[in-house]
Amino acid sequence: MTPALRNIAIIAHVDHGKTTLVDEMLRQSGAVRDNAEMAERAMDSNDIERERGITILAKCTSVVWEKGSEPIRLNIVDTPGHADFGGEVERILSMVDGCLLLIDAAEGPMPQTKFVLSKALALGLKPVVVLNKVDRPSADPDAALDAAFDLFAALGANDEQLDFPVLYAAGRDGWADKTLEGPRNNLDALFETVVDHVPAPEIAEGPDAPFRMLATTLEADPYLGRILTGRVVSGTAKPGVTMKALSRDGKTVEQARVTKVLAFRGLKRQPVEDAYPGDIIAIAGFSKASVSDTLCDLTATEPLPAQPIDPPTLSITIAPNDSPLAGREGDKVQSRVIRERLMRQAEGDVAISVTETEAKDAFEVAGRGELQLGVLIENMRREGFELAVSRPRVVTRMDDNGQVLEPIEEVVIDVDDDYSGVVIEKLSQKKAELSEMKPAGAGKTRIVLHAPSRALIGYHGEFLTDTRGTGVMNRSYLEHQPHKGAIEGRRNGVLISNGDGTAVPYALWNLEERGVMFISPGEAVYEGMIVGENAKPDDLDVNPLKAKQLTNIRAAGKDEAVKLTPPRRMSLEQAISYIGDDELVEVTPKSIRLRKIALKPHLRKKRAKETA
Repeated sequence: MTPALRNIAIIAHVDHGKTTLVDEMLRQSGAVRDNAEMAERAMDSNDIERERGITILAKCTSVVWEKGSEPIRLNIVDTPGHADFGGEVERILSMVDGCLLLIDAAEGPMPQTKFVLSKALALGLKPVVVLNKVDRPSADPDAALDAAFDLFAALGANDEQLDFPVLYAAGRDGWADKTLEGPRNNLDALFETVVDHVPAPEIAEGPDAPFRMLATTLEADPYLGRILTGRVVSGTAKPGVTMKALSRDGKTVEQARVTKVLAFRGLKRQPVEDAYPGDIIAIAGFSKASVSDTLCDLTATEPLPAQPIDPPTLSITIAPNDSPLAGREGDKVQSRVIRERLMRQAEGDVAISVTETEAKDAFEVAGRGELQLGVLIENMRREGFELAVSRPRVVTRMDDNGQVLEPIEEVVIDVDDDYSGVVIEKLSQKKAELSEMKPAGAGKTRIVLHAPSRALIGYHGEFLTDTRGTGVMNRSYLEHQPHKGAIEGRRNGVLISNGDGTAVPYALWNLEERGVMFISPGEAVYEGMIVGENAKPDDLDVNPLKAKQLTNIRAAGKDEAVKLTPPRRMSLEQAISYIGDDELVEVTPKSIRLRKIALKPHLRKKRAKETA
């Protein structure tokens, strides 16, 4: 029989405190012993998640709440808050019956709040609103609550959804109360509200119904193979039983014997002998079944409906590294190995699509944004891959009249009043349209613009410079609109090495007057590699290898030690958004280099004529 269950997702804008709140829920429910070691943000288990402080993959956990009239198991799903990983949120919401919508009491609802909330309301979920960080000096919970109510109404919430319960919380300090003047001791009010307001999973069919479950996430385990996670809709799952997988259109993908049924218990997945309807479990044993497939009993014939996913907005070309320095740092350099890795990624991540180019030597990878594609490439370089990556391009569509449509994003910017002018001017030049502008209090202005996705490629660094690092920019996909025309790109040319060898301090010292250098002395360079940014708009071939001529005549002033300006180092995302259409980023486990696609000067001239 199904134990008392509640399935909830925690959704919010990036950095509003989801993962920290889950930490406290695990501690206070007894899922983690008081004296046990638990890493901060325990759910962010991936290396890149811990380094960047963001959630990238949705993850499940489960706690038992025993202070009510009966023990109740809560299955909790922690979701990403960044728009680039929205594909994770869209799938996960189909597994749960309710959600906690976290809103920062100081910032109020942000673009990603709107995105995740619209998905939750469309599925008929009734959110519980948690105003988090109410203990901050800048918090204004009443204004945040009013803005949340307006957002619910604007997204077409029904009367039942508009009558949402509200909690005031400080997730980091581990308390939530139904009023702002509450005792501020623990999360009991949060657990009680979830138990009272989130419905138990619906079980439509009897205990003898055939087993059916929709796979919503997929991961590879070195020991168990493929692990598919989802919610049991009907029937019972047992290890050792043969099942089949149905695709969305009802075709049989494969038949397989279930080797393990795993349930989430605290921070661990534990094998169980049977799983009942409503529970969130993971199943091992299938070798071909993927996300959106229905895992079911051999007698079942109807697949479960799967949520359609928003389309990708950006694409890049990933090819094997073919520079003169290829193969020195990584051990995975063949296109076959790169193809297998990308296909595996696309299988588990529905927001990414991979296609082969006509020449079959490179791959077109489309995703939701620079961050999502950057994280994929960062993961691959850590695994030992060497890649050549192109500049991102937007994914366009054609409408019925043959007109080109491009993705438009809603950009919400909070800046100090002094910098609002420069931000609006820059984005207006990039074909962005001002939608709303209002004071946000504390000397800040909130600006809402609708901008083409391609105008925002690489803009974030420029934005931080313009606002002296004080601005906050959030973006989310809005819709496809008619193409806005040409947008001015990078204004400066680059300095290109004209030879192979090792960069020399004396040569770099002489080149400093030409522009900003990207390399340090002693670094390996090759012909066609970009070693700096030219102060002028043209590209310039330079010699970073030229050493000082030594003679036996002493100069009147003794030789001064060469003093060099530190080079500009780019992160992976900065490099990808910096390069032009005729350039590539060479990514290896230890280095990020910029280069021209055509390394020889005469080939570059020929290419420029062909594309002109």
